[in-house]
Amino acid sequence: MPGSASRRTVLAAALAAAAGASATAPAAASDRGAAPEPAPGSVPEPAPGPAPAPATVANRFWSTYTDWRSGDAEGTRAVAGLRPGLVLDTPLGRVDHTDPHTGTTSAWEYARWTSPAHVPAVPATEAIASWNARTPAGTWIQVELSGTYSDGTDTPWFVMGRWASGDTDIRRTSVDDQTDGRSSVWTDTFAVDDPASGLRLAAYRLRLTLHRRPGTTLTPTVWRVGAMASDVPDRFTVPASAPGLARELTVPRYSQNTHVGQYPEYDNGGEAWCSPTSSQMIVEYWGRRPSAGDLAWVNPDYADPQVCHAARHTYDHQYQGCGNWPFNAAYAASYPGLNAVVTRLRSLTDLETLIRAGIPAITSQSFRKEELTGAGYGTSGHLMTVIGFTADGDVIANDPASPDNEAVRRVYLRREWENIWLRTKRYNASGKVVSGTGGVCYLYFPDRPTPAQRKALRAVGVL
Repeated sequence: MPGSASRRTVLAAALAAAAGASATAPAAASDRGAAPEPAPGSVPEPAPGPAPAPATVANRFWSTYTDWRSGDAEGTRAVAGLRPGLVLDTPLGRVDHTDPHTGTTSAWEYARWTSPAHVPAVPATEAIASWNARTPAGTWIQVELSGTYSDGTDTPWFVMGRWASGDTDIRRTSVDDQTDGRSSVWTDTFAVDDPASGLRLAAYRLRLTLHRRPGTTLTPTVWRVGAMASDVPDRFTVPASAPGLARELTVPRYSQNTHVGQYPEYDNGGEAWCSPTSSQMIVEYWGRRPSAGDLAWVNPDYADPQVCHAARHTYDHQYQGCGNWPFNAAYAASYPGLNAVVTRLRSLTDLETLIRAGIPAITSQSFRKEELTGAGYGTSGHLMTVIGFTADGDVIANDPASPDNEAVRRVYLRREWENIWLRTKRYNASGKVVSGTGGVCYLYFPDRPTPAQRKALRAVGVL
């Protein structure tokens, strides 16, 4: 089964049951309310028209020296340079942390930084945080989000992730069972429980807690932290876009199925590794890869050991999968000079803008077998790497759900592909209405982008 979405699907069903038919679907997408419903099993007809309205997604990322000097620093310090960051300077004290996945309790020194309150251009039903950091052995970070609702009341602090690039100090993890009765956190996504009520997240703050072994001078360094806030309308279909680009990027091709049965402790092995396999393709597109020392733990009989490495270093021990979106972005950004964010895009036109500038993207989609010609499978959630467009405007994707590396490059029909990626509601194989991903993607790009790349990233709202 392509992808690592089974627990996302279970969580979506649980939230819908708790909040009623108007509930938002968690983590993988939105599942909100009242679009006209096509008949189950039907293939939507093209719906010509303009691109979706732009005011559905708003990003805010803190990454400059000025950014790090803003907000509230409690024992942290901004550092200047080619890549400004935030480090642990003077610990506030010590805290005992019990790792829920090992049972080990350890003492850690810590310091905190809290961003200024940010009012997104889009009052949001969902928010996804992402971050770029270096965590040497003996360090880790926690990322939290708190906000103010549109009725003036406040949320508590929600943990969006406990993260380290390695897995010897803590087990990298999301945190389940977080809710205030109005919103919940589902793996990697803050979601308003009942968007039909009109309640929205009107403002938010992010909080970083940096940890290190007591008595050392070690420190994590955080280069970027932020969130994507969105309110994507309910839709079974999206307007058809007009082709605007013919270009293909040369991106390495890796099949997740090459790794079926390998390292089953990481989400049962390669069958579920669509996300880290896609991440590894783009990491290597940008000229980075793990060293021989990094790969020494992998069985030398395995081909493409870097894919096993990516799976291990994106694995979320609570979600029990490698498909945590921010963890994949953080993995990519652990390589020198790479930035990574999780966002939503509005249309294939946005993807064409990125491809034109030489920036591939990893997209999340779900579909029945008959909805994507040539895929040969259906999935409740799957990641692909978009690398270009044909002269007819069709999508060229490196699809990791392929039998081998040579078969990874696929061409998918534009109309079918844009609909399965951008919709928020769909019918599954049983005819039940379930969630779609609403344009979620990972973007990995150089710390020093070219002028054309910077312009493209600004055009899609990332810079």
